Amino acid sequence: MIDWTSAMALTNIDARGREGEATVDVSAADVVGELKALRKGRAIFTTTLADRVGPALRTTCGIAEEDGTVEMRRKLFDRLRPLVESLPDDLKIALIAAFALDERARKPFYQERVHWAAITLDRDDRTVRRRIDEGIEQIAALAVAGAAEAGPRYPSRSWHTEELRVTLALDQPVAEAFEFRRVIADADEIAELDLALTLPAPGESGESVRESDLAVDVFHGGVLGRRVRESGDRFGLALRLPEPLRRGARHEIGLRFRANLREPRYLCVPRHPVDLFDLHVRFGENVPERIVRLEGVDRGETNDPAPPGAELEPDEAGEVHVRFRHLAPGFGYGIRWW
Repeated sequence: MIDWTSAMALTNIDARGREGEATVDVSAADVVGELKALRKGRAIFTTTLADRVGPALRTTCGIAEEDGTVEMRRKLFDRLRPLVESLPDDLKIALIAAFALDERARKPFYQERVHWAAITLDRDDRTVRRRIDEGIEQIAALAVAGAAEAGPRYPSRSWHTEELRVTLALDQPVAEAFEFRRVIADADEIAELDLALTLPAPGESGESVRESDLAVDVFHGGVLGRRVRESGDRFGLALRLPEPLRRGARHEIGLRFRANLREPRYLCVPRHPVDLFDLHVRFGENVPERIVRLEGVDRGETNDPAPPGAELEPDEAGEVHVRFRHLAPGFGYGIRWW
């Protein structure tokens, strides 16, 4: 059982940014053409997905050359679904059907999905096809605009985090966080990743974190090296890589953190930008009265009795899910609860 009045925060600090500005040479027309090809057959669930996804979608959805079908499908879904959700209801349902973005619409043929949308919207099939074309034009423009803004903003001479996915389980005897991170080398001969974790003390107690308060396990991607106390509440962690990375190379790591949580929050506070931070938090049966999304907040604001941020509603499993893009250095992103 977690005592919410004494539960703590685990703050995840990424130690590097990335270098230069990204150049996106993709037009909305390019994206429209590839989306119209993608909607055929089983759409994003086609077995020949790599043949359907051209350079425009690869750029706007962050798909790497080495990504397999499963990873490509996930990135397409993660990019397309939020864009589709931003559209008016009729266009949203039409595009959900076109790209099989909902389990109800995962039919093997495009025409079957069009007919499902027609029944759902109480329109004829021809009208739905027009809605699909209209919706594709709109999300293509949004995707290109988003990609143009997605370039890195701060220099790095070592490495940056392309994607950070964390699952935090608070319904365990000791809170556990599973972290899966993809990094990209911004220089040659990157042999070690410099990470850090902060366990803030409650209020103004000034209590220092103990070595036994934090356990770290490496699941894959390297060997945990030195562990240095950087301050009273923060540990620096060095992860030695299996082999040095060359500039532009990607590498994935999997870690587990177990900690005696002392403050009711979980934040990522990057020293340099993180492209994507995806966070799942499971409260289980001990759902707090209030959960707030924190985005781009100063660390001093995290203890504010009424911090700025949207309130989150846990699902039936007692879980919340938040996602952040292009994290600015020195600011906190995550959740707080009471």
